[in-house]
Amino acid sequence: MAKFAKWLGGGLGWAIGGPIGGLLGFTIGSLFDNASVTVEKTEFSGGRTQTMHTTTTPGDFAVSLLVLSAAVMKSDGKTMRSELDFVKNFFVKQFGEAVAAEHIKLLGDILKKEIPLREVCMQIRQHMPLSARLQLLHYLYGISKADGDVNESEIKVIEQIAAYLNISAADSASLKAMYYRDTESDYKILEIEPSASDEEIKKAYRKMAMKYHPDKVIGMGESVQKAAEEKFKNVQEAYENIKKKRNIP
Repeated sequence: MAKFAKWLGGGLGWAIGGPIGGLLGFTIGSLFDNASVTVEKTEFSGGRTQTMHTTTTPGDFAVSLLVLSAAVMKSDGKTMRSELDFVKNFFVKQFGEAVAAEHIKLLGDILKKEIPLREVCMQIRQHMPLSARLQLLHYLYGISKADGDVNESEIKVIEQIAAYLNISAADSASLKAMYYRDTESDYKILEIEPSASDEEIKKAYRKMAMKYHPDKVIGMGESVQKAAEEKFKNVQEAYENIKKKRNIP
């Protein structure tokens, strides 16, 4: 387990239990096998209730990403080479060749199992902040576009995941528009209508820039923050495109 936690890029916390841990074959005992886990406990005397707070680690994010990736890839009944390459390239870019190879092995095991999607998403939703959940969804839309075609079954699963993760339809549409371009994509990314005024566009950009700023996931580790920078860049580009079309100063 110590080696496993190490290559996951920061250890495992809450993801080691629940439905996600069950998919990976972990047991509660693994928590004590040198895994890097951030846990805060507050104990009170006199019979009061003990409370516990767990922090999302890079390892939690990576495992959640693998499980949800498998759910999307399995949705159309086939696994495309382009999808596997997308996942591999992402992890190579974020963690390096050796770590990426281990992630792909784990992905192969997950693809063979039935994924309790709602339960997995509920576990993620309970422990992972919105900024990190948005990053997960952004990545999943990337997988769906990896082979260049729009697969309705994959999109349906991603939208279902978004709902389970308590991500709004507007946020989901914004992230989707970063990959699936049309004449209104820039407006969708900023979550506004083409009829919006110039001032409304400026306000929307400031709101989205705050929501998607890489600093929102700074506690998730350097790899996740780097991935968030791509999403943030899409927001900036959408705003610049609209400014040019409208000649907004």
